[in-house]
Parts: sequence; C-alpha cells; structure tokens
Amino acid sequence: MELRDALGTLHAPAGADVRIVSLVPSITELVCDLGLSDRLVGRTGFCVHPRDIVRSIPKVGGTKDVDLEKIRALEPTHVILNIDENEEPLAEALARFVPYLVVTHPLAPDDNLALYRLLGGIFGKSLEAEVLCGRFAAARAAVAAAQWPERNVLYLIWKDPWMTVSRDTYISRTLALFGLRTLPERSQARYPEFTLDGVFARQAELVLLSSEPYMFREKHIDALARRPELAGKPVLLIDGEMTSWYGSRAIDGLEYLRRFVGRLPSST
Repeated sequence: MELRDALGTLHAPAGADVRIVSLVPSITELVCDLGLSDRLVGRTGFCVHPRDIVRSIPKVGGTKDVDLEKIRALEPTHVILNIDENEEPLAEALARFVPYLVVTHPLAPDDNLALYRLLGGIFGKSLEAEVLCGRFAAARAAVAAAQWPERNVLYLIWKDPWMTVSRDTYISRTLALFGLRTLPERSQARYPEFTLDGVFARQAELVLLSSEPYMFREKHIDALARRPELAGKPVLLIDGEMTSWYGSRAIDGLEYLRRFVGRLPSST
C-alpha cells in the first residue's frame, strides 16, 4: 500500500536509524504497541500510556505549547502530529529542521485500520499492524452485530464555556456506532459552544460528561442534575480516552462502550 498521511504526503519506509517524536497522546501509545518504544525519543506531557514505558521518554511540552529546542536537541528523523491536536504554525516550524513529519487525522473508528498500516509501513512493523487490524476488526464486528437503541446525547468536553462535539468528529462517529447521536445535529464548528438553557439541553435524552479534555467529576453530575433544563435526564461520567483516543486504545474503547451502553436503561 502507498504510505500517504492525512496531508497526502507520500512516505518511504524509514531506515534503521529512525528516531521518533510523537506529539499525539493516543499515537504515542500506538507507537509503543507496535513495538517501537525503543525508537521513541520524545513525547508530550499528555502522552501517559503505556505508563511504565513513557515515564523514561523525555517530554517536549504539551500538544500545543511544544518546546522546539527540546525537539531539536533530540534529533528526530520523524515527528508524528495530528491536525486537531497540533496547530499548523507548529508543523511549519518543525518542518524547518525535522526530515519527516507524519500528519494524522482519523475522523471515524474505521480510520484506525489505515492508521495502523501507515505507521506500521513507515516504521517496519507491518506484521504488528496487521495484528492490531485483526483485533480491531473483531471488536468492530461485535458492535455491528448488536442492536443499539438510538438516543440524543449531549456530550460535554468543557465548561466555562460549555462545549460539545459536532457530528464531524471522531468522538461523535464512535458514539454513533452505539446509537448515541450527539447534539447538535448540524454545526459549522467542530467543537461548538452552547448554553444549558438552549435547544441542545432540551433535545438531549442523556448527558455524558467526559473525563477529557476537561476532567468532569461527580460534583459536576450533582450540579447539572439540579438544572431545570436537565430535569429527569440521566447525567453520567464517561471515560474520554475510550471515546476519543484512536490508535490501539480504540480496540479497548469499543469494548468499553459496549459495556457502558449496555448498562444504560432501555429508555431515557
């Protein structure tokens, strides 16, 4: 297969001297699960999995406040980025001294198959990538074989201001596999702001509070449950890593969501 990234850049297989910096938490985990942890020389502070491996890998800042000089000192051959996670000026700055930028942008669960094969092909781990593809395909087939009641869901990722996800996002398309239709139905913004006294809250049958990027807690459930707009609507915490992390974690994410949705009442 051609090794083209999300920008259409064609990549050749890397040499034996490959040095990888990953600026995407979920892909840092994928790089390790492909058996490339010994080639990973840098990561962000948000790259926390696998914990026993990444703790020994140097941090280079956050996903949006990267320390370019730290990356320069690591002399990477490849830096892996994501269109949503990392901003374009950062990519432009990295391109001045990093030989190869690998840009990713999965928008739906099934995009994981191409992601596994892209990184496996570039970094000499095609067999390992196919193992992950097989595991993902099995988990995906199990989801497709089940019947999931459809519900309108308000999925919260931030407060002050309140923010949710549009249907043109990986999160929304993942939840849709389980009958969870995120609100709003249409939005020009991928991560729209809203007010709780607006139409989103009235249309929602279920409210989900993600653990990231904002870490919602039990206290937020109590506060939202007292809102008149949400009276009688279930308000639940949900593991944001399992809904938003593409890469190898997406396999466990499908199983997590099977259990999560399976515990919901038959009607909300």
